[in-house]
Amino acid sequence: MKMHRIVSVIALGLMSSACASIIEGTTQQIAVSTPPADGAQCVMKNPEGKWTVTTPGSVKVHKSKGDLEVVCHKDGFQDGTTKVVSHFNGATAGNIILGGVIGVGVDAATGANNNYPKSVEIPMAAATATAPMATPASTPPAPPPAAPAAKTSSVGHAGAAPS
Repeated sequence: MKMHRIVSVIALGLMSSACASIIEGTTQQIAVSTPPADGAQCVMKNPEGKWTVTTPGSVKVHKSKGDLEVVCHKDGFQDGTTKVVSHFNGATAGNIILGGVIGVGVDAATGANNNYPKSVEIPMAAATATAPMATPASTPPAPPPAAPAAKTSSVGHAGAAPS
């Protein structure tokens, strides 16, 4: 009976080692580019934290079931923004078979059962020139010419001289 318990403990240890948090970890490296604006400063955030990266570059983020919001800025360009969707990790599906409920719970709690794409591209457009501001004139512009008045007849009153 004692040998049966030892084998069970070893089997449990092997099964739980298959969870995504151990195999793939709770963080992930993501490459970020902002064509054509190399040198942009990007801020990436999800429910687990906030990270910055200069493009082109890569940053290690904490995995989460929440999407990763990215905002990039560079002078002379419009800000680039995108939402990077978090995807369910296939390693967790295998964990259901091998690690059972405990392994799935560990993966869900650590965020290891989700991941993001390995690279993200945030296109940035050159800033557009704004229309020049109008300068105030010294005199207000003349109103448009009035439409000609319709001919009307005057009805005279008794005792009034015609005009």
